[in-house]
Amino acid sequence: MRRFFYATGSESGTDVVNEKAVTYPQLSTLPIGASVELTESIVHHWCRVLRANIGDKGVLFDGFGGEYQVQLQTISKKQAAVTLLAHVDADRSASVFTKIGLVMSRGERMDYAIQKSTELGVTAIQLLTSHHGEVNLKPAQVEKKLAHWQQVAIAACEQCGLNRPPLIIAPVSIEDWLNKPVGSDIALAISPMMAELSQDPYYQVLQQPADLRLQLSVPAAGQPAMPKALPAVLTQPSPYIELLIGPEGGLSDEECRQAQSVDFESWQIGTRVLRTETAPVVALASLATLHALSQ
Repeated sequence: MRRFFYATGSESGTDVVNEKAVTYPQLSTLPIGASVELTESIVHHWCRVLRANIGDKGVLFDGFGGEYQVQLQTISKKQAAVTLLAHVDADRSASVFTKIGLVMSRGERMDYAIQKSTELGVTAIQLLTSHHGEVNLKPAQVEKKLAHWQQVAIAACEQCGLNRPPLIIAPVSIEDWLNKPVGSDIALAISPMMAELSQDPYYQVLQQPADLRLQLSVPAAGQPAMPKALPAVLTQPSPYIELLIGPEGGLSDEECRQAQSVDFESWQIGTRVLRTETAPVVALASLATLHALSQ
């Protein structure tokens, strides 16, 4: 069955239908058997593009836990509604909470990094600029690009079965991110469609200090293949790890010093230089494997 992200709330999920604003509720507040109006994005994709018919079944998830089997009840030119058939208490989140500080790259490479990180269960991605970075967004571009990258993550969730989308956080410089106090209000720096969801207890780990901070480094003599603290941290049931991943040209010496000054440890994965869009995939897969082996 097709899976769709159901954006809740008044800011992130409001369409104007017949000149009336529609606010989409959290699905868990509704009883099984209730009728639910679909968001405009789902109506467009499911009913117009995929040409769904009344009686067709699908799956909705709103990020607050689990997913809902639904059946199309009504379809009109501008609207569609489904009936909630059942709740499936499926949690496919990664066992390791992770936040990636990722220096932005161009075009499809950035989309790839976000898409694959989502499939591997990343909790949040903090977009970064750096001395050697090739992307610096103008203020007028931020909202549009942030919405695009958040949608890339959501589409990956719809495909892979992840029911809790990662938060994509608006870009800042590496220096500003490293100096930002723990607990800064993430809701002010994400796409409006995620504002209500970001307050869910699942995401509150992002307001806490990480159990370990790792800076992915290019192969160099003396760089540790395995940070000393990593094995012990991975014995915890649900550790929280922050990763810093630089651009194609690598982090500058000053950025490396700044990262080390706030407890980032170098982590060299293998003997080859990984592209900036490959590094998140390798790092997340490695953490998941090492964590599973340590339990």
